[in-house]
Amino acid sequence: MPQALKTTEGLRPEPVAAYVMAGGGSTHFGEDKARVFLGGQPMLTRICDLLSAVTARVYIVAPLGRYGFAIPPVIEDRWPGQGPLGGIITALTHTRERLPSTAWNLIVSCDMPFLTPGWLSYLCEFASNSGARAIVPASARGREPLCACWCTSAAQDMQAAFEGGMRRVNDALKLLHAEVLDEAHWKRFDSAGRLFWNMNTAEDYQEAQRILDWERT
Repeated sequence: MPQALKTTEGLRPEPVAAYVMAGGGSTHFGEDKARVFLGGQPMLTRICDLLSAVTARVYIVAPLGRYGFAIPPVIEDRWPGQGPLGGIITALTHTRERLPSTAWNLIVSCDMPFLTPGWLSYLCEFASNSGARAIVPASARGREPLCACWCTSAAQDMQAAFEGGMRRVNDALKLLHAEVLDEAHWKRFDSAGRLFWNMNTAEDYQEAQRILDWERT
């Protein structure tokens, strides 16, 4: 069981801050996917505990007051309802303003049940030694920007593009000339082929429950 999170503004500087994106409407899911239980925990708690194994700086980007059970601080999305890019920029801006010595941000969606601390640690270490402004894995589905590292210094350029009308996360990655990590980087952490699998529908959630139940038997 992961130890309790102790994320506060007074902790020592960390090379990476982590943010969980939980501000979406879960339209196709039918209920708030951050609240559904998987492995005995709400998905939001599960992802926060996972990130706490990588860095002490863990935050949630979501509407204030929505997740009273959450331990990490909630950062209110500056552009609610405008898609994930606004949430990403919100996270980078928070780091720039509150944690100016933190160069990188690990940003993860709240609905990815099969991420591993080994992979996330590798991703953060790779970013810390990279000259790029974003590090994003690519799977068979394409780029995975909601399991990626984003450089804090990109906040202003991304906000300017956002305010100019940019809404697609992949357009932001092109703006930053992101470094893409193919399966040669992540395959060792994904023997079952589920690392970037996410729960878009209730059927996906049921399948995740079935897999976890099978793994426990």
